[in-house]
Amino acid sequence: MNSASCAAKISTQPFSLNPTSLTSHDNPLVFPKPTSLFLGSTRKLRLSSSSKLNLHRRSGTVVAVSDVVKQKKSKSTPSLLITKEEGLELYEDMILGRAFEDMCAQMYYRGKMFGFVHLYNGQEAVSTGFIKLLKQQDSVVSTYRDHVHALSKGVPARAVMSELFGKTTGCCRGQGGSMHMFSREHNLLGGFAFIGEGIPVATGAAFTSKYKREILKEADCDHVTLAFFGDGTCNNGQFFECLNMAALWKLPIVFVVENNLWAIGMSHLRATSDPQIYKKGPAFGMPGIHVDGMDVLKVREVAKEAIGRARRGEGPTLVECETYRFRGHSLADPDELRDPAEKAYYAARDPITALKKYLIENSLASEADLKAIDKKIDEVVEDAVDFADESPVPSRSQLLENVFADPKGFGIGPDGRYRCEDPKFTEGTAHV
Repeated sequence: MNSASCAAKISTQPFSLNPTSLTSHDNPLVFPKPTSLFLGSTRKLRLSSSSKLNLHRRSGTVVAVSDVVKQKKSKSTPSLLITKEEGLELYEDMILGRAFEDMCAQMYYRGKMFGFVHLYNGQEAVSTGFIKLLKQQDSVVSTYRDHVHALSKGVPARAVMSELFGKTTGCCRGQGGSMHMFSREHNLLGGFAFIGEGIPVATGAAFTSKYKREILKEADCDHVTLAFFGDGTCNNGQFFECLNMAALWKLPIVFVVENNLWAIGMSHLRATSDPQIYKKGPAFGMPGIHVDGMDVLKVREVAKEAIGRARRGEGPTLVECETYRFRGHSLADPDELRDPAEKAYYAARDPITALKKYLIENSLASEADLKAIDKKIDEVVEDAVDFADESPVPSRSQLLENVFADPKGFGIGPDGRYRCEDPKFTEGTAHV
């Protein structure tokens, strides 16, 4: 399987490149038909005790990221893109994301989670392809579809599941919930419920890195920020403002568009005047590139160059990953708007199935190796659920914490105790 992706010298002007090198397989894989009610789901339930599809194809010019991949691809003798250790790490991270999200669906429908829960099934190649290349000090800014980004960045499954359950052992002590994952320790800066609001935060984080290096003279500060967002966000003002700012100041940031073709129930092709999002990069003087977001190896090659470029001080990159979510927008979405033929097309290109096939065909892993990982992840996810279920709920005294910089005068009474601890507080009779 030839998974090499892109190619060419950095330029702020479009560079002519055969776009099929990014968006198609030279040797198409034969995928099994999905056998589950939910696309891409192969997990077992956790017990208590044909129309023709007209797909939009991209064409034209692509601004690529560097000569490195081009040189690698031009070698007469093809070489593997990953080692065995790297392959197993990628597979384990993707399996963790898929199994965790499948379990979230079960727990949501059993009443263990509340509010909106947006699952990441089908998009694992993007999270894994980018985040597993980062250093611990690098930052990630996510969206409301943030569980798997948190897991890829190293936040323990226990902490993520507990947060979803609203427990004190969650990464935000139960105050964030599904859409607001945050971990200072892992430099996961959110989880944002509104589209686009994370992009300015990511731009600020990238500015911090540049400021530390150039103004505070911290020579070893080469930290990079990844900003994840969807296709719907690319029609919002924050997106354009931050592209301009990042290019103007040459910030160490990669803007990662997870284009799953749908903004809730609005088709990307209907909502955007020019659906080729990557072309917006050169308009601001930065490279833009489109990559097959269903192929973790292609994503990884592009990510490696974009992250390296940012780390070297060469500025931002806009990467559009064309991917697909296998479930509805959220678990409250019956997913009746998308064409069944479209869903079947992308289900047949499951990124986990593709990676598994690549590993086995290139003798990087055996079926036994991969089954051992599957079993390990099943145990991790089961343990996360048990841990979250047994963890305590937040006390009432936590209600007003992290709400006001100085809670005195509202949250704390004259006696120094939280007013919410007054039994009459929730009855509306307490003096506030």
